[in-house]
Amino acid sequence: MRHAARSLSILGFALCAALAPLHASAQQAQAAAAEHVAWSRNANIYEVNIRQYTKEGTINAFAAHLPRLRKMGVDILWLMPVQPIGEKNRKGPLGSYYAVRDYTAVNPEFGTMDDFKRLVKQAHGLGMYVILDWVANHTAFDNPWTVEHKDWYLKNDKGEIYPVTYTEGAEPEYWTDVTGLDWKQPGLWKGMSEAMAFWVRETGIDGFRADVAAKVPTAFWEQTRAALDKIKPVFMLAEAWQPELHSAFDMSYGWDTLGIFKDIAKGKSDARALRAFLEQPPVAYPAHAYRMRFTSNHDENSWHGSDAEHYGPAFKAMAVLAATLPGMPLIYGGQEGGFDKRLEFFKKDPIEWKNYPYASFYAGLLKLKHDNRALWNGQYGGPVTVLETGNDKVFAFRREKEGNVVAVAVNLTGAPQQYTLPGSTAKRSLKAWDYRIDAPKK
Repeated sequence: MRHAARSLSILGFALCAALAPLHASAQQAQAAAAEHVAWSRNANIYEVNIRQYTKEGTINAFAAHLPRLRKMGVDILWLMPVQPIGEKNRKGPLGSYYAVRDYTAVNPEFGTMDDFKRLVKQAHGLGMYVILDWVANHTAFDNPWTVEHKDWYLKNDKGEIYPVTYTEGAEPEYWTDVTGLDWKQPGLWKGMSEAMAFWVRETGIDGFRADVAAKVPTAFWEQTRAALDKIKPVFMLAEAWQPELHSAFDMSYGWDTLGIFKDIAKGKSDARALRAFLEQPPVAYPAHAYRMRFTSNHDENSWHGSDAEHYGPAFKAMAVLAATLPGMPLIYGGQEGGFDKRLEFFKKDPIEWKNYPYASFYAGLLKLKHDNRALWNGQYGGPVTVLETGNDKVFAFRREKEGNVVAVAVNLTGAPQQYTLPGSTAKRSLKAWDYRIDAPKK
């Protein structure tokens, strides 16, 4: 029995020793995610759909827009996946960006790896940062891993890889062009982490946006975040809402406010919905968590509706809220062009820029955030104080940080409204869907 006890003791010691690096990685990731890279603290984010951004649909054609974007005030460029797209079971003539055939190459339709490296270098030279969309949950059916590492994939009863299937929602989803990875396989963790490190090390990108991040073990993200930070400090965005992911990620998706914005624009909600959300949040997040605020993105636009469909004349009012409420504002590339259609997802459908009618509007909002500490992200910005207006059709709030104060009032209807603010009897007026921002002059 003594020998058995001693063996168990040795086994326990060995197990603790094996797990120690994982615990250290988790702690390192949590510290980095909580502290955030300095350049993110008053930053905004801008999503780029290379295929649809220009008529050419190339990296080089997009690069010509970088000076314009920097002039507008864009900080972080989120590039949708640029890797080669699977041909087997492809959807449409060009396929989905999220059916990755090769994790460490560039889609030849977009250009070359050298083109990509030049883009990153040019963005850095202009004071911008680049994060790459990363698909860790699944691959294309003709990704070499399906042959070289078949054990890394989920399989059916016949031992075959099969399409990604989700049955948790109201209706099942079948992603017939991709097959799911099995995160119980240790080799997959190493292979995926090394592929991500390749892009940081070889191209100089500044982080990742992780597709369906909650479908991948949080421990993987923690371990990989720690490994990436050893190459260079990175910024990580999770396509997810779960608070626990903030142990590895700087920012998560604010679908919560997106739903409220759309309901207000349709006349289904008013200031009471925003007040309730801010005063009694339905989900508790860490104080350091960045939350991405947006009116659209590639999924929202292509699958659910264009800005014209969702917001109509309320578009600017909702964009103001997204830019001034706590969180980091996202602009989906094309919104500054006022594009009013759903972009095709599986075939060429270039954005019609129309001389950028909303560029100056967004430039003003982005400058406001840069200049005012009250509006900075996460713990670097100020909390929200909701102001009583005496009118449920007008939403007003105040944010303050280190003596910097920004006050915002937004008319949430298509009719003129009057309101008063605490400590004053003076009636103020706002035109239909109009807004007022009071901030120090710069």
